[in-house]
Amino acid sequence: MQNEVQYERMLPRQIVAAREACPVVYIPIGTIEWHGPHNPLGTDALLAHALAVRCAKAAGGLAFPPLWYGESREEGLMDANGAEREGIWQAMNLPASNFAPGYMRFSPQEQVASYNHLLLHCLLQAQSLGFKVATFVAGHYPLIDHARAACSLFHQARFNNRRAQMITWAFTGHELVRDVYPEGGDHAGFWETSLMLALCPGLTDMNELPADPQQRPVSVITAEPVRNASAEYGEKAVALIVERATKRVLDRLHNPQAYYEHGVRF
Repeated sequence: MQNEVQYERMLPRQIVAAREACPVVYIPIGTIEWHGPHNPLGTDALLAHALAVRCAKAAGGLAFPPLWYGESREEGLMDANGAEREGIWQAMNLPASNFAPGYMRFSPQEQVASYNHLLLHCLLQAQSLGFKVATFVAGHYPLIDHARAACSLFHQARFNNRRAQMITWAFTGHELVRDVYPEGGDHAGFWETSLMLALCPGLTDMNELPADPQQRPVSVITAEPVRNASAEYGEKAVALIVERATKRVLDRLHNPQAYYEHGVRF
């Protein structure tokens, strides 16, 4: 297995060889959002991209660059409508008016429609580049619904009166391992911070957390104390996510006929 799997970093001959060996592409999607004082604002897409790379290295395929932009900035975002959004604004030294309804000039419905079109565009681009399976890796949990919607729209498309030949799927990660890690899927808490420590070492600073361990950081949602997060725990969780995700991806590659029916779960 070649070491480089990041599409944008590869030469044409390298891409052709990797695609012909395993015509799978992972498309990481995320957002720019508060993830506590200790994690970078790009945590969602950073994790999604790192997971995509791990999957491609483990089982073949390539990873597209992460998509950081385009989602609705007025819905499903801690900065805009989280319960502690005012604390975020204060920490970021931003006025509340920057997150008021209408600031983005498009309604939430228009923003969602635009984002879904963008994701559909990504799938069409992936198919045009010769891939047989395209998988969205959603770092920001609400984006999984948009990714599945784009997959469904693509699934309905016709090309010269034939169904699309590329199979699509979407996952975030924690839903694949909930039986083993029921605490997964938090926001900037023990789970996400552990994944960051494992997948993106050096970008998280635990010293930024409140000195008082009893004080919960602003807009951190966690089932376990975030201070208990560790790279070791994160590595174990990542290994299981990669194992289960790639199993599903390869099944779609080798058994595409099982995924052409209407109503397929994405």
